[in-house]
Amino acid sequence: MKRKPIFTITATIIVIAIYSYDFFIEQKSKEEVITEGKIVKENTNEYYLPSSTTNQIIHHQNYSLSYSEPHEQAEWVAYELKSAHLSSTNRKRPYFEIDDTVKTGAAHWRNYKKSSYDKGHLCPAGDRRFTKAAHDETFLTSNISPQEHQFNAGVWNRLEQKVRYWAKKNDGIFVVTGGVLKDNLKTIGDENVSVPNQFYKVILDNTNGKIKMLAFLMDHENSSLPLYKFVVPVDSLETLTGIDFFPELDDDIENKLEASASYKSWSF
Repeated sequence: MKRKPIFTITATIIVIAIYSYDFFIEQKSKEEVITEGKIVKENTNEYYLPSSTTNQIIHHQNYSLSYSEPHEQAEWVAYELKSAHLSSTNRKRPYFEIDDTVKTGAAHWRNYKKSSYDKGHLCPAGDRRFTKAAHDETFLTSNISPQEHQFNAGVWNRLEQKVRYWAKKNDGIFVVTGGVLKDNLKTIGDENVSVPNQFYKVILDNTNGKIKMLAFLMDHENSSLPLYKFVVPVDSLETLTGIDFFPELDDDIENKLEASASYKSWSF
């Protein structure tokens, strides 16, 4: 008669142990998502990486990104564009693939089918033509955002070409790009991929140890305006997005540069 309570207690302990183990594994999995961004690949310039509001930073060989699960796209993609990276090699466009490194699950390319929106690269394929692997890596679904074709092929393309010009002129720059992700945006596809109303690009140059930066904010529509008309202070982008773009910079330098909207030191 006394064995029954002992058996019950033992069974209870086993159940608690199993539950505790499962809870531990689940928490460990969540921690991996959060701490993944602390492991930086050799080709990633850790010093200039922005902060992440999503706690899910992914490091690929040729760019890094912060993935926003609610919006099913990156809140930013960051990469270094050196003069040596620039190439005129005409590489064959591969099929888009789902980014399996996004632990919450990256959006499928089918969301864009019949949506009337382009699969707009955030890290442009044209910036990664120096090898086939680098080029093809930009065709992951974590690196795209819905863009109207006229915008993608128009003013946004003009800005991408200008970025390449600055990379060659300054022998390398650091680039951060993304859509402004907010609540109540239009969505496409079964996974509700958000369509940003605005896109931004932030550029940092550290030629000869002298740091300068430039930020652009564009409405999601084509424009014939000159690019300098879209220049804004980095501060205003940080307020708009909640992202600290260059948290590792010395505060005095960061505050001074981010408050400025001057483009006089850049060739337009």
